Amino acid sequence: MNKIGQDINLASKYIINGDIVVFPTETVYGIGADATNKEAVDKIFKAKKRPVDNPIIVHICDLEMLNKVAVNIGEIEKKLIHKFWPGPLSIIFKSKDCISLNVTAGLGSVAVRMPNNTIALELIKVSNKPIAAPSANISSRPSGTCIEDIYEELEPTVSYFIDGGNSEVGIESTVVRVIDGVVNILRPGKISIEDILKVTDKVIMDDKCLNKVNDNEQVLSPGMKHRHYAPSTKCIAICSSEHNNIVNKINELINYSNDNISVMVTSDNVDKIIKRSNVNIIDLGNSLDEVSTKIFSSLRKVDKLNSDICYIQGFELSELGTGIMNRIIRACNHEVIYV
Repeated sequence: MNKIGQDINLASKYIINGDIVVFPTETVYGIGADATNKEAVDKIFKAKKRPVDNPIIVHICDLEMLNKVAVNIGEIEKKLIHKFWPGPLSIIFKSKDCISLNVTAGLGSVAVRMPNNTIALELIKVSNKPIAAPSANISSRPSGTCIEDIYEELEPTVSYFIDGGNSEVGIESTVVRVIDGVVNILRPGKISIEDILKVTDKVIMDDKCLNKVNDNEQVLSPGMKHRHYAPSTKCIAICSSEHNNIVNKINELINYSNDNISVMVTSDNVDKIIKRSNVNIIDLGNSLDEVSTKIFSSLRKVDKLNSDICYIQGFELSELGTGIMNRIIRACNHEVIYV
């Protein structure tokens, strides 16, 4: 049986029956199950080899469904919903009892979002189930932004794959929680701190977004604790406020090595990198939006090139650049060279 298609009715039957389905959203592909069915959600953890202390975001199709899965929806949350839903923003609420405890990692809270993708919304609507869905990939691997990148690794455990083409945003949603009237960003994404400041002036970013978290520390959001987004190849981020410094450092590292090297840089830096037979240059594009859409597929390409090491251009910690750097730093297991 061909497991890839665009049959939403068939996919919804799998969801209703307690199976797992891969489906597109505007951010990345998700691997989803009925969020109220513990056994179905267990299949997600097994398929992804996902640590059980890593909570899963719940996807809904309308505000009526939000009221079925969450309580204590405050005024600031309502403003964020009005501004950013449907879209790449997940908001943490107190969870209703219908949501399976393995979805929430036993926290009593649940991250919820309404995706800005017609296929995802229709799947949720037809299934009439809130769908728990982390990124479609084996845990710690780069997230999937197209079916081709994830089919082989997930095919044995997934019942159906809905092909919706390439993901529009390319990195996972921003995750926030309102605490004492302040919006806390727990995972940066397309919706930036600058965007949220247009809704409320009380916004902070959790320092765990860009720093390591202890193994025994409990976290409120996916993407905060465990090694994420990483290829098998060792990666190192090269960061500076000046592009030329980044290029010079990468070229210096190339000159002192005979390894098979991959380099990930923006289009304006591609021609500045030393050309050698042992160097593979991956073009991340001209803009932050392009980098966002290409970052995960580029990280997957590094392994296909059998690279010994990959050097990745860093970006300024503002707007979408913060979300991109969150993924790069974690892909590099926090190995960063500042120049």
